Amino acid sequence: MGHTETHRQQAAPLKARCKVMTVSDTRTLETDRSGQWIKDKLLEEGHTVETSLIIPDEQTEIKKELREGIENHNIDAILINGGTGIAKRDVTIEVVQALLEKELIGFGELFRYLSYELDIGSSALMSRATAGVASNTAIFALPGSTGAVKLAMEKLILPELGHILMELRK
Repeated sequence: MGHTETHRQQAAPLKARCKVMTVSDTRTLETDRSGQWIKDKLLEEGHTVETSLIIPDEQTEIKKELREGIENHNIDAILINGGTGIAKRDVTIEVVQALLEKELIGFGELFRYLSYELDIGSSALMSRATAGVASNTAIFALPGSTGAVKLAMEKLILPELGHILMELRK
């Protein structure tokens, strides 16, 4: 571990206050394994989950909940799972991108690369996962599969979440 990395980790905020959104027409609290996994992992890493919910794959619902999270000063990060594919019902990305002030293009690129290498092979090209910032709130839009969620959280989001928040607070 280099000096810069150690310094960054020491200076980064320890906790993020998060909103977790599952976008699905079929999932319930009992069947939302991905949303539950995100919440469990955030808590395990010392972050807090201020709110979590399951909403239908409808642009108006997604936009309403995203805006509420962005405008809530007690939310530092919004993690969305579901609705990121290419099916007609998959509208999460369109809503997220319309609200982003800055897109973290590298997140989607790295996620698809890791998905290709470690999880689903060439099917990764159909993922439109993205991340960015709106009004000092970090936003991550992940596929709904538990494998994809684990990959994104473990390899990308959790290692950088504190650093991202530190940059947003500068």
